[in-house]
Amino acid sequence: MLFKQQAWLRQKLLVLGSLAVGSLLYLVARVGSLDRLQPICPIEGRFGGARNQAEFPLRALQFKRGLLHEFRKGNASKEQVRLHDLVQQLPKAIIIGVRKGGTRALLEMLNLHPAVVKASQEIHFFDNDENYAKGIEWYRKKMPFSYPQQITIEKSPAYFITEEVPERIYKMNSSIKLLIIVREPTTRAISDYTQVLEGKERKNKTYYKFEKLAIDPNTCEVNTKYKAVRTSIYTKHLERWLKYFPIEQFHIVDGDRLITEPLPELQLVEKFLNLPPRISQYNLYFNATRGFYCLRFNIIFNKCLAGSKGRIHPEVDPSVITKLRKFFHPFNQKFYQITGRTLNWP
Repeated sequence: MLFKQQAWLRQKLLVLGSLAVGSLLYLVARVGSLDRLQPICPIEGRFGGARNQAEFPLRALQFKRGLLHEFRKGNASKEQVRLHDLVQQLPKAIIIGVRKGGTRALLEMLNLHPAVVKASQEIHFFDNDENYAKGIEWYRKKMPFSYPQQITIEKSPAYFITEEVPERIYKMNSSIKLLIIVREPTTRAISDYTQVLEGKERKNKTYYKFEKLAIDPNTCEVNTKYKAVRTSIYTKHLERWLKYFPIEQFHIVDGDRLITEPLPELQLVEKFLNLPPRISQYNLYFNATRGFYCLRFNIIFNKCLAGSKGRIHPEVDPSVITKLRKFFHPFNQKFYQITGRTLNWP
């Protein structure tokens, strides 16, 4: 009798054990399935459109960092592109300027967001007559491969100051989002000069000092014909854009703050683009050697901006800096008034 009871108990334990193992295997498989199906960020209401039911899958981040890179290099077949539902989309947002305001840093930082895909090179479609004559399909083919639920962003800082560009972009997409990153105007002008100076020095060419270019020797006033000065009169260029686009379609990024405290600026851009918040402090770490923030995409992949960023500026006569800041002041005040954003510029 005792033997029969023990045998029955062993049989029960074996059945329960099998059920437990089976349940565990089911849960493991289920979790794996959920992980594959879990959307990394469903994009709702972007640019006023309805949510696409085909949500952005978690594994798309892997494709974005891996396969999409291969597609950008032209190493993918049409069949691979079709199988992964990849497309080349016209940009839904453009960083239109300003030169030496931090356009590259902004683009690279926005690329941290899994719903954003960046064009690696400046396309110069709207500011270059020869490129523009090639048509909108040529422009689209210059865009990176992406998922339909992602947004493509390109940057060409010459757009901001080129007269024909606002109308051309308006004809492509009148509801496009436009990003303008600006720095304190005098600092930006000196940075502009520094880049040109470095190019001249590489070619063993001589170049005027900044003071001689920025100040008219005949009048001793600010030389508004000097391109570096003219570019820093932000309000003059913005007024031309406002003939085509309402101010609500622009977002002003503080380029000086992006250097010292990038996360709050990026969070404002996420909100402007109607993106779910995904960029965090984890994605940004300060590199003491470079003196700038670098990017952390994941535990494996980090990236810093090119060594050409953050060039050391030449010393400039303080009286010239004072004269320039006084010149820019009324334009800055008008810029604050138009955009609704006050920046801490002297």
